[in-house]
This record gives sequence, C-alpha cells and structure tokens, in this order.
Amino acid sequence: MVSFLGISRLLVCLAGIALSIYALHVELSKAHDKDYKALCDINEHMSCSKVFTSKYGTGFGLVEPLLGKNHPFNVPNSIFGIIFYSLIIILGVVSGKFAALMMFLFSLASCVGSVYLGYILFYILHDTCVVCISTYVVNACLFVINMITLNDELSAPSPKKKKN
Repeated sequence: MVSFLGISRLLVCLAGIALSIYALHVELSKAHDKDYKALCDINEHMSCSKVFTSKYGTGFGLVEPLLGKNHPFNVPNSIFGIIFYSLIIILGVVSGKFAALMMFLFSLASCVGSVYLGYILFYILHDTCVVCISTYVVNACLFVINMITLNDELSAPSPKKKKN
C-alpha cells in the first residue's frame, strides 16, 4: 500500500529532478551559446544562468579549489541534484528504519547545502535565482517528509519474532 508520505515524497523528488534537469539545460545552453536567454533570466539581478555559470554552479564552488578543475566531482550542481532526488526515490521504495534514517540524513545534508548556496546566492552573487529558490523549497519539503517518515519508523512497534 502506498502512503500519503510516499506519494508526497515521490512528487517532491520529481519536482526536484525537473528543476535539476532544467538547471542543467540552462547551464549547457549558456555554455554553447553566450547569447542564450533562459526563461528564468528575468533581469540583471534575477538571472539563473548567471548563477549556474558562476564558479559556485559547479562542484558547489568547493571541488575545484580542493580537488582540481578536472576532478570527476567537479560537475554542475544540477547533476548532484538529479542523483540526490533519484536516490531518495529509490530509498523511498525500501521500507524500514535504515532507509528512513538515510533519507533523513540525506535530506538534512541537502538543507545544509541549500543554506550554503542560498548565502552565496544572496550575499556573494547578489542575485535572485527562481530555480535555486524553488530547489531550496523542494529540499525543505523533502526534509519535513523524511523527518516524519523517520519518526513514524522509530515509533512503530518492532515485529515480534516467532517462537519455534
């Protein structure tokens, strides 16, 4: 039986994947055509392509200085997003305390990442990115869903072992 939380998690993850795919599309389009104007490029201070093509749009701005420009982890942040949301969908199919704990911890990490990237967005890049902010909202919703799931799993009675 599929639960309300399971359906909610799936829908939120699909929204995250869609946002991540769009972000990747914008970044790749801008890399191939400097004159490309994305739908989310509203004005000078509301430009997602400006954010995605900044040094923080790849490897969270951390991989290149720490591991080098050609490191396999120095990929667009949107690829990490696609992997993250897909992993949460897979874990959501698995039931149990371990899966619930992993989803919670991954969601917590995504929220920490959202705070980090939000700080960069507003205070370093001085930009407003509609796609980025939407992703932060998706991450917050996913965190709440996974926190409730973990709480439900931890409060559920353990199955009793059969005696022979």
